[in-house]
Amino acid sequence: MRKNRKKEHVENYLKTTFKGDNLFDDVYLEHNALPDLNLSDIDTKLQFLGKTIDYPIIINAMTGGTDFAREINRELSLLAKNFNIPMAVGSETILLCEDDVCKESFKVVRENIGDEGVVIANLSGHATIEDAKIAMDVINGDAIQIHLNVAQELAMDEGDRDFKGIINNIEDIVKNIDKPVIVKEVGFGISKDVAQRLYNIGVRYVDISGHGGTNFMEIENLRNRNMDLTELYSWGIPSALSLIKCRELPQDLKIISSGGVRTASDVIKSIVLGAEIAGISGEILAYLVHGGYDNTKEYLDALTYKIKMIMLLMGKKDIEELRSAEYKITGQLKELL
Repeated sequence: MRKNRKKEHVENYLKTTFKGDNLFDDVYLEHNALPDLNLSDIDTKLQFLGKTIDYPIIINAMTGGTDFAREINRELSLLAKNFNIPMAVGSETILLCEDDVCKESFKVVRENIGDEGVVIANLSGHATIEDAKIAMDVINGDAIQIHLNVAQELAMDEGDRDFKGIINNIEDIVKNIDKPVIVKEVGFGISKDVAQRLYNIGVRYVDISGHGGTNFMEIENLRNRNMDLTELYSWGIPSALSLIKCRELPQDLKIISSGGVRTASDVIKSIVLGAEIAGISGEILAYLVHGGYDNTKEYLDALTYKIKMIMLLMGKKDIEELRSAEYKITGQLKELL
């Protein structure tokens, strides 16, 4: 069932039509007509999870556990290696209850990226300490994502209905795993209150994964024909709003900005608003499935060039300078704040 569901998730993502608004368009950045920089001066490298990466981008969690998913993960990991950016695997819950064959769809990621790259494990909030250790060991993970997907589960016929004790599970993992724990939503956003509660139990990385990107309410609605969930397609905290509110917490809370991040402008605005890096998943998956490796590489080549281009147009030579850039909030985002 899990293998079929994972394949359906990928297929249904490609069928979705609802387009949410992450509200990054409501962030205004000022043009600098005299940047006094050459393009070759622009440095996009930074430290993430103790390793140097070339761009403030992570290929975020998508899939795993099937032959179909293995091929996707193989090509994603080759892209991560090519651009020297981190990659998170999809949920590894499947490898806890399936045969050893499904492990290969996850192990291929570390095999291709190598020990010098950043690879992140992934499990649900119901995971135990032992589950987390297994998930980490399979890919020699540099960190583990614990995903929160209450809305998705409720939209699934076969989904969980019991969510008590998840924060206790996360606290146990934080205290007993010697690698960073990243708590990640799956497209509905993390509020400041939730981020504060996570911070209080020792979590120092959150992936906000806000509204505006992959919409699991619609994806699951395409699987579950017994109920019309269209009224809930707009449910969630827009990514820009979630990021701004979570950034009000102490600076040692590292934030990954995801949820509808598709463009260089989204990445730049994420960093300016206080994110450590930006996560991209749906856009990369669409390019990969529709156009293959070469087409996806062209997308990332253009994306990384435009990141440097915008930095030059702002007069910011590196990521640290970019973090200090001034900005203005307009439109609906201003109203919500």
